[in-house]
Amino acid sequence: MTPMIKSLIALVLSIIGVHLVYIGYVRPEAQLALEAARQMGQSAPRDLVVILKDYEQEICLILMFWGAFLILEKCVAILKDRYLFTIDLLDGASEHVEDLKSVLKALGDLPEKVRDTPLVRTLMSSVRRFLITSDVHNTSEAIESSVETLAVKQEAENSMIRYLIWAIPSIGFIGTVRGIGQALSMADKALAGDIAGMTDSLGVAFNSTLVALLISIGLMFLLHQLQRLQDGLVVDTQAYCETFLLNRISTVGSN
Repeated sequence: MTPMIKSLIALVLSIIGVHLVYIGYVRPEAQLALEAARQMGQSAPRDLVVILKDYEQEICLILMFWGAFLILEKCVAILKDRYLFTIDLLDGASEHVEDLKSVLKALGDLPEKVRDTPLVRTLMSSVRRFLITSDVHNTSEAIESSVETLAVKQEAENSMIRYLIWAIPSIGFIGTVRGIGQALSMADKALAGDIAGMTDSLGVAFNSTLVALLISIGLMFLLHQLQRLQDGLVVDTQAYCETFLLNRISTVGSN
């Protein structure tokens, strides 16, 4: 299953799950709380269901779960491959070129999931470069190029997550504009002494912004944790190649 399909499935499940919770619990409970407050002549209560009841908050929660899935999926993918850095994948390589050819073949025979990891791809391209050029400096440049490409690729893959973190507060501000607009349309009733409608509309305005900003803060924290793991992957990949590959082929280059 491709990452795009997984992402779309996660989005659909987020929409269905959150909407079911809203129509089954949040909005009915919020309606009961608001109705009870009206009958008692009180303003809208600050219950959680009342804060979350509007459409903007529902959309923000859907995007929150989707964004959290995108972040956690990348984190899990990095963490599950960490064991590779404790293994000498170039075991058997020596100062002989034939040994490097056999190691390259062994890397190519690894399971597809292992072969597609950034570390193994970098090793294969670097060993292949050395076999072609027999130049240590050229191979070192190949390693640097591979890890730079990895960093750029990771940065590009995070673009959707960054968009969600930007979009969620924007959706909250849309709720703010909508709520303030509704409140202003009820100004005549407020002047007549009925401020219930205006306070409810202002509640929409501020609740949507509150929820959106809190969600954005949480997702930003998760994104920073992901970036920390990604930066560590880039650094560890380069260090591994220098330790296990360059130290070996430098012996070849000196002969």
